[in-house]
Amino acid sequence: MRDLFFLAFLAAAFALALRRPFLLVLVYAYIDIVSPQRLSYYLLNSVPISLIAFGLAAGAWLLADKKADSHLSFRQLLMIALLGWCAWTTSHADFPIDAATKWNWVWKALVFAIFLPLTLRTRLRIEALALVMCLCASSIIITGGIKTVLSGGGYGVLNLMVDDNSGLYEGSTISTVAIAIIPLILYLAKYGTIFPSDWRVRGFAYALCFACLLIPIGTETRTGLLCIILLGGLMLMHMQRRFLYGSLLVLVAIISVPFLPASFTSRMNTIETYQSDESASTRIAVWKWTLDYVKDHPAGGGFDAYRGNSFRYESHKVTGKGNLLTAERQVIIDKGRAYHSAYFEMLGEQGYLGFLIWAMIHGISLARTEWLRRFYLKRDEAKTAWVPPLALALQQGHIVYLLGALFIGIAYQPFVFMLLALQIGLDTYLTRLRKSEGDAPIFAQAQRTGAIA
Repeated sequence: MRDLFFLAFLAAAFALALRRPFLLVLVYAYIDIVSPQRLSYYLLNSVPISLIAFGLAAGAWLLADKKADSHLSFRQLLMIALLGWCAWTTSHADFPIDAATKWNWVWKALVFAIFLPLTLRTRLRIEALALVMCLCASSIIITGGIKTVLSGGGYGVLNLMVDDNSGLYEGSTISTVAIAIIPLILYLAKYGTIFPSDWRVRGFAYALCFACLLIPIGTETRTGLLCIILLGGLMLMHMQRRFLYGSLLVLVAIISVPFLPASFTSRMNTIETYQSDESASTRIAVWKWTLDYVKDHPAGGGFDAYRGNSFRYESHKVTGKGNLLTAERQVIIDKGRAYHSAYFEMLGEQGYLGFLIWAMIHGISLARTEWLRRFYLKRDEAKTAWVPPLALALQQGHIVYLLGALFIGIAYQPFVFMLLALQIGLDTYLTRLRKSEGDAPIFAQAQRTGAIA
């Protein structure tokens, strides 16, 4: 029955795309985020629906879409450079078979991120992509939120529709993404035109934001807690009554502690005592190994180069109560441990050059969204009033990702590359608007601004 539902849903989406070809782009985004083939028992597993959807989307764009003033931005060129560099490191990887397996999905994420901004030619399309991204992620988030309320969840225990600890279905990854999209959800609830703001839209948005906050509790991920704290700080920065709202947030946090699962609070306490936590100690050891590795391999070791690591470290743990405390020291020898950080993942696999390109993509995106926010705030025009809050929402979500990425290996996460493509699409769309205004006759400009009656 589940297979038939997914098959009927996708068939309907493809049929609608015959009238609106851009829907094929959204269908591919849905397939890439939700991965219905992983939820299917048989039918979708036997068909390359992801490849079919992308092929149709690209073909529809080539045949039917407008391409006037379409060009590749500098960030898209950087993505092309990163794609080429990843291809080269894959061909020279330390572990060719494992590298080829990862390359098989990384190149698709990069190619789609390069292609996507070319299709975002209107505000409606930009909003549609943002909406689909949030709704697709919400299919996982709402499931996790309900299970958290009913069962309390647990680290590595919360089942998010599939028993598969990868992609957005991995606990730390969905925790980061869930918190990162909260600003975008709130933006769509207030400024959205596809679903205009009313009590129903706002009610669903607030409930979804609550579910997003429940995900780090259900998955018991420390990364999610840090992301919540960061997002709270970022949102307070742009509030007029910072002290009042900040005090209320602290009060709500204190009141909610007794209602949290004991396993969650116990795991969060390990943030302060990382030396006694084997997981945190292992990450630090892997990061030190990576820094030493790139000194000898400046071009990186290709995908999954971490499989060659081996190290030893000391774990310190204090046991007992009151005055009867005992310090224990344990020597741990380990090997083949993952990076658990997007920064070290990129550095170890793609070397200094790959890391530089990746960092430039993110750095320029943050700088451009801030520029757009400030520029359109100064213009203070009704027709572009939606731009500053959207730029701010994208920027806040991006910063949350960059914090979460410090503790998770999500350097190539397709959802994040879609977020980057959304920022690029917004930037290029607004650039075309400014150019068209500059090319318009002087009297047309005056009439738009109301200078001529």
